[in-house]
Amino acid sequence: MLQSVIHAFYPPQCSICDVRIDQSFSFCGPCWAEAPFIEGACCNACGTPLLGLDADSIDILCDDCMKFRRPWSKGRAVFVYSGSARRLVLSLKHGDRTDLPRVVGPWMAKVAAEFAHENTLILPVPLHRSRLLKRRYNQAALLGGQLAKDLGVDFLADGLLRTRKTKSLEGQTRNQRFETLNNAICVHSKKARHMVGKKILLVDDVMTSGATFAAATDACFSAGAHDVSVLALARAVKDA
Repeated sequence: MLQSVIHAFYPPQCSICDVRIDQSFSFCGPCWAEAPFIEGACCNACGTPLLGLDADSIDILCDDCMKFRRPWSKGRAVFVYSGSARRLVLSLKHGDRTDLPRVVGPWMAKVAAEFAHENTLILPVPLHRSRLLKRRYNQAALLGGQLAKDLGVDFLADGLLRTRKTKSLEGQTRNQRFETLNNAICVHSKKARHMVGKKILLVDDVMTSGATFAAATDACFSAGAHDVSVLALARAVKDA
């Protein structure tokens, strides 16, 4: 009854376009149809969709991941970073849409289910304190917290720290991104003990070059993590 009263005053809306729908925390039909979900075969290291390959293919890599070794074990993403998924990410990142992790959490959990286990510890990619103060929240931490809840595994919001404020990665080349992130992420000294022997799942909103995930992965291994996998809400791909 309470839910009915709430819906009477605040009708459920599509999380992307705001059109009225029947169920809260969901998409309308057109936005669902347009959402660029990554389905079928994908790169085992970064989640890039691999068209033309059998969906049952395993341990396959995209051209970039064959050329550049990834320090983590497995990488996945829910969406290609384009269209409605891009709008979703930007709303979460810059539009104070802190409700969105509840929308995408089940999809992230479905993607992560193949490599998340009871010994998994979820860590968000950190923001520098100055950026966190300006934005008021870390979107990766919101995603990671919801994912941990949906998977029923442990979550450590502040296990990693940004040691210095880096300039925006937008517009930088792959090499510039890796240079910018070099030694920019470390383990919180008081939290390192929680990572020893753990399977870590790093979470962020977008993976582009993988430089941020690589820096965070190196930090986790320095703290004694047994294994590291990564999960992004969206994967930036060429020609998307």
